[in-house]
Amino acid sequence: MEKTAHTSYTSLDDFYKEMTAKLGTDIETIFPKGLHKDIGHFNVFDIAQTIERVKTTAEMPYNRRKYYKISLIRGRNRAEYADKVIQIQKNALLFATPKVPYHWVPEDPQQSGSFCVFTEDFFIKDKSHSTLEDLPIFQPGNIPLFEIDDELADEIELLYGKIKKEIDSDYIFKYDLIRNYVLELIHYGQKLQPASKLSTSNDASLRVVSLFIELLERQFPIENSDQRLQLKSAKDYADRLSVHVNYLNKKLKESTGKTTTEIIAERIVQEAKILLKQTKWNVSEIAYSLGFEEIAHFSNFFKKKTSLAPLEFRS
Repeated sequence: MEKTAHTSYTSLDDFYKEMTAKLGTDIETIFPKGLHKDIGHFNVFDIAQTIERVKTTAEMPYNRRKYYKISLIRGRNRAEYADKVIQIQKNALLFATPKVPYHWVPEDPQQSGSFCVFTEDFFIKDKSHSTLEDLPIFQPGNIPLFEIDDELADEIELLYGKIKKEIDSDYIFKYDLIRNYVLELIHYGQKLQPASKLSTSNDASLRVVSLFIELLERQFPIENSDQRLQLKSAKDYADRLSVHVNYLNKKLKESTGKTTTEIIAERIVQEAKILLKQTKWNVSEIAYSLGFEEIAHFSNFFKKKTSLAPLEFRS
């Protein structure tokens, strides 16, 4: 069977091709000064400039990027995730990770704000965190998008102003300073999260829930049609976590109101929707990748969860 390549990732090269086309300039003009391989990658942009040429038809591609992005967006917009639509009436603070795909659709021409893009190698110069996903704002299972008031948006805009000033400066340690500004942006987001997301408790049940979510998210994204889910049932996860399946189910029910099986099924449906919309794989390839032995089992599962057959959803 011929395999169709997955198109889920946008690289930094792809990003700069898009940006030079939108800005009508060349990469040398927009590439940061003094940036070299050992620093990792960082850049900052003005939103009004990047969408000026395409007005309200602009949207951030619905895909998974190979970089992180923090955006302050001022204007009326719509965010579309796999199974959620979030309306933003005025100001938004958005944290985008390589694992969570989304559309961002401007709904009026009055768009302003700023965004920065960076790689993990840029950020991990701060040795207080081994990876970005150690930070609550970037942990799996979150949709870190926050509608904010004008006062907070003004504060964050001032911070972006500092970042833009530094990136154009000749200060030899400017990227160390910018890294601190990015961490400040992250803290703005983490302060907006529910307190439960920021818990540092050592309580065993909270650790079990956290480890389960991490283990679940590690199986995604499905990047090619030969890849297959390894953990499919509640017992698979309980065995990997060295707990009894009843204990895992009880703790997840207490924490989320859902059973282990329900959470696994929701995540599989979310990935199925992404694969149906963003790849040309046939349904049998998607079914196989998501751990179903028979295409009929996958079709029945998907229809039960969404009220649509896979091909109906794709169309």
